[in-house]
Amino acid sequence: MPIYLYIDRGTFVHRLHPTVKVFSLFVMFWSVYWVDNPIALLPVGLVMLWIAQLTDSWPNFYRLRWLFAILVFTTTIAWMVFYRRGAVLVNIPVFHVSRLSLVFGLGRGIKLAELLAASVLFLSTTKIEEFTYGLQRMRVPYRVSFAISLSFRLVPLFIDSAVTIVDAQRLRGYDFNQGGPLERVRRYVPVVIPVFMGALRKANNMAMALEARGFGFSHEPTTFIEYPVTPPDIIAFAFLIGLGTLYFMLYWTGLGGIGPVK
Repeated sequence: MPIYLYIDRGTFVHRLHPTVKVFSLFVMFWSVYWVDNPIALLPVGLVMLWIAQLTDSWPNFYRLRWLFAILVFTTTIAWMVFYRRGAVLVNIPVFHVSRLSLVFGLGRGIKLAELLAASVLFLSTTKIEEFTYGLQRMRVPYRVSFAISLSFRLVPLFIDSAVTIVDAQRLRGYDFNQGGPLERVRRYVPVVIPVFMGALRKANNMAMALEARGFGFSHEPTTFIEYPVTPPDIIAFAFLIGLGTLYFMLYWTGLGGIGPVK
């Protein structure tokens, strides 16, 4: 089972400058943040679908398909409980089923799904080294950028260690699927101890390796790979500026909202 989301392809999105990729993630988050109307969220969603098709990122979306469905469904249901505005369409206890609550809840669900989709696209087309390089070129302190990128490396490693330990216990005859749901969860508790012990061991080894390589000696470390700025980078940067400006204007003019409360 692959533990990393990066998919190596030769598309122009993969070849973009790392700084442009990091900026694109920020612009996607920025654009989605300002609007609530599902119709206003549709254009940025179509852009993400086009990029997913272009970069062949569908395997990652397929792996997370249930997470997308759960996000949209549960968010819509939750806001039908807490967003109690508008004329009631159907009288259901606890739930406030109105046009405003449905539109608002669906918009919030789509918003969370698009935030997740932007992250999946970014990780599908960007290497960890490129992520670190892009953050440093955006004047993020290299200690902070290294810590952020390190989290993307360690989480898959811990997951892989947990999967390995579970497989080893199954080979020894330990049945994780025995009993009810609570019993199954309880049977995974013994796996936590070796996973944390392995994590502490890896963290200690990594700290010694970083010290041996002089990490922290210079405030402006050099990089092995240099990424030149190309015309596609400039075009992509201009497009992102336009997209971010458009969605802020949708918020500023009120077109990205769900309308007045009635």
